Amino acid sequence: MVIQGCRRLLGPFLASKRAVRGAPRLSPSHWVPSRHCNITGCSYKLRNVDLHPLWKGQLDIPGGTRQSPIDIRVRDSIFHPDLAPVKTHYDPNTCLHIWNNGYAFLVEFDDCTDKSVVSGGPLENPYRLKQFHFHWGVNNDWGSEHTVDSKVFPAELHLVHWNCTKYRTFEEAIMEENGLAVIGIFLKVGRHHEKLQKLVDILPSVRYKDSLTEFNYFDPSCLLPSCSDYWTYAGSLTTPPLTESVSWIIMKKPIEVDHSQLAVFRSLLYSAVGEDEKYMVDNFRPLQPLMNRTVHSSFQPSLLLSDAKKKSEKHTHRQQSG
Repeated sequence: MVIQGCRRLLGPFLASKRAVRGAPRLSPSHWVPSRHCNITGCSYKLRNVDLHPLWKGQLDIPGGTRQSPIDIRVRDSIFHPDLAPVKTHYDPNTCLHIWNNGYAFLVEFDDCTDKSVVSGGPLENPYRLKQFHFHWGVNNDWGSEHTVDSKVFPAELHLVHWNCTKYRTFEEAIMEENGLAVIGIFLKVGRHHEKLQKLVDILPSVRYKDSLTEFNYFDPSCLLPSCSDYWTYAGSLTTPPLTESVSWIIMKKPIEVDHSQLAVFRSLLYSAVGEDEKYMVDNFRPLQPLMNRTVHSSFQPSLLLSDAKKKSEKHTHRQQSG
C-alpha cells in the first residue's frame, strides 16, 4: 500500500513525528487506481542531475491526475476576477520549534486554535498554519519545486495550512479533499533578508537529521512578498503519500535573500549524528504534468475567462473538423 510503503519517507508536510505515527490508515477501496510517474520524463532537464533518493526510480501515485509541482505557463493561466486577495493572520507566539526531518527543516506552529490562519483567495474558510519549510538546490541554478514558464528559482518556501472547519486534525486533512492550503513563495538571490536571518542563525542547531530546537516568536508574514498577485490550482503533496488534497497558492513575486543565507540552508544534513554526512540539497520533487487542470490567476495579463472559453471551443471545433 502506498502510505505504508512510504511512511518512513514522509516529507515536510507531515509536521511532526507524532503526526507520522498518527496518520490514518486507509483501506485500498479509498484509493483510485494508481499510475507510474516517469521521474526522468517529468523532471526539468537542468534539475535531474542528482535527484534525491526519494525520487530515483518509479513511485506509485494514488490517482495521479492532480500531482504537484507543475510548470506554470503564464499565457495559459486564466484570470479570475472573483479571486479575492489572500489574507494571513499569524500570531508570532504560536511558533514552537524547528525540526530537521531528514528531508528539510520544518518550522512548526501551535495549531490548536485559530490564532494563525490564512483566508480569502480561493479558500472558502480559514485554514490554520501548521508549519513552513523550504526546498532548495545544490546551487542557485535550481531548487524551487514549481517553475514559471520553465524559469527555475534557487529555493521555494511552503506555508502549510489545514482546513480546520471541515476536518478535526491536520492528519485527517492531509488525506482528504480540500484538506490543505499551501502558499508557495519563490526565493531569488539578491538583497539580504533581515527578518529571515533570525531563522538562519538558529539553523546550525538542527544540522543533523532528527534534531529539534525551540524557536519562539516568529511571524512568517515577514516572508511574504510585497505584491499580492498569485496563481492557484488544485494539486497534491510533493512528498509521499502525495495525496491530492492541496489548494496551491503560488505568489507571483519572489522574495530576495542573499547567497550567504542560502549557503546555511545547504550546510544542513540529511544524515543523523554518527552517519556519513550527506548535505541537504536538491530536496525538491520533479515537475509533474498539468493534465486537464486549469491554473487561475488573480491578476492580468492572463487569459480572461471568456477568452479561455472561446479558445477551448475553437480547439474542440478543430478536433471535430479534423
